[in-house]
Amino acid sequence: MIAMELKLTDKNFESEVLKSDVPVLVDFFAPWCGPCQMLGTIIGKLALEVTDAKVGKLDVDENPDTAEAYDVMSVPTIKIFKGGKVVKELSGIQTVDKLKEALATV
Repeated sequence: MIAMELKLTDKNFESEVLKSDVPVLVDFFAPWCGPCQMLGTIIGKLALEVTDAKVGKLDVDENPDTAEAYDVMSVPTIKIFKGGKVVKELSGIQTVDKLKEALATV
């Protein structure tokens, strides 16, 4: 089975992210954001390569409640969750290696 990034929403955020048994990297993005589109390709590649964590994307325009709850003020913003809490934050475009390294340290 080929892993793909999860499509996260206000409705499934709690079950997919907060209650996850493994770390979850969440890309908070907007479809109109150029850097978000470039990062989207990187997030897709990461999702295929990571086996010990979940990788998901949350459209901040379609899911404003979750974006607001986690103080996402600009996109792209990446937050890594573990045990229902944010344990690491990154902003802007990142490389696959940088994201893997961030996941490995949580």
